Amino acid sequence: MNAHTSTVTGCGSSNCQCAGDASESAPAASINGIALHEPGQRPDTATLRELAYTELLRQQAVKTGLLPRHPGLTAPQLGEPERQAIEAMVEQAVVSPNPTEQECQRYYEANKHQFLVGQAVHVRHILFAVTPGVNVHALTVHAEKALLELSRKDVSPERFAQLAAELSNCPTSVQGGDLGWIGPEDCAPELANELFHQKHAQWGMGVHPRLIHTRFGFHVIEVLGRRKGKQALYDEVRERIAAQLALQSRAKALHQYMSLLAGQARVEGIELEGADSPLVQ
Repeated sequence: MNAHTSTVTGCGSSNCQCAGDASESAPAASINGIALHEPGQRPDTATLRELAYTELLRQQAVKTGLLPRHPGLTAPQLGEPERQAIEAMVEQAVVSPNPTEQECQRYYEANKHQFLVGQAVHVRHILFAVTPGVNVHALTVHAEKALLELSRKDVSPERFAQLAAELSNCPTSVQGGDLGWIGPEDCAPELANELFHQKHAQWGMGVHPRLIHTRFGFHVIEVLGRRKGKQALYDEVRERIAAQLALQSRAKALHQYMSLLAGQARVEGIELEGADSPLVQ
């Protein structure tokens, strides 16, 4: 979601100086008339959204009598006592049910691949790191070119290590990109999901047919060995499943609560997902 402000005047061209001048004089984003930042400032979208949700909660705490009214027209900085009062309010207002035994069992049956004990893969990779300022399109093309070469049937067995030494941005490049034996807990969540948790994760040995994108960049992956692991029994992972489902339920209930507050407020200068009914689904 992007912040919305009516800042463009004059010719409307992004290359024109008049557009920049209008942006500098843009009014602050606000919740029910309370500005989230000083005039002339413009926080990034993520920061602005965090300020907006904090102010929504502060105003709700004022409405319920937990905090005193703020005399100013700009959102105040919250101290530890104010934050604790807001946390207590949210704890009381946001109620999420604990998962039932049947829900836990259904989750286990539908996601058994997540509960394998001792599974591991011997992997090597070539990392094309995404760093600030990098041309992502050019980097992707470069990575795809390497993947295409390594996917050919007539490729030399030594070629992967050679390309890793030449191209990889990972320290493992000096050892041919070899990561050794790794389990789901040993790698980035995106990589663990691709190697262990997807239905096609058991594609077998050799070079993965497509690039894997993680928070670090693009990976060319080759599986050199695989240990299948042992399926954990339901009773062994029931508490883990219940905790995970409870966390998901809590997150959904909190999202619904914040959407309701946003839907009941006058929000200006930023776009928030809101609903005017407590029955938010």
